[in-house]
Amino acid sequence: MEPKQTQIKKLVLTALFVAIATYGGSLFSFPIGIAKCAPVQSLVNVLSGIILGPWWALGQALATSILRNLLGTGTVFAFPGSMIGAFLAGWLYHKFKKPVLAVLGEVVGTGLVGAP
Repeated sequence: MEPKQTQIKKLVLTALFVAIATYGGSLFSFPIGIAKCAPVQSLVNVLSGIILGPWWALGQALATSILRNLLGTGTVFAFPGSMIGAFLAGWLYHKFKKPVLAVLGEVVGTGLVGAP
């Protein structure tokens, strides 16, 4: 188990990532079919996966998807895509320690596994 101070730092960083992804997703997104693509959220998913790990990244993606849907800047397709992509990015990075695999995990998780 992580020390309490480390968990608090991860929680605060997760909240910052949620804010950045939510704001960035509302400023810059484009429709593809019935989904909205938000590149800023994908970038944040990769960063949170690398810095925080797969489970924190998954939580960040869930919170961001909820906020984007409540604000009307996202669709329900944000949930499976971003959550699977963020988790895969974190898992692949922490298993192999290669950032390019984190990016690949985000692309595969968001674009192939979680796509509508």
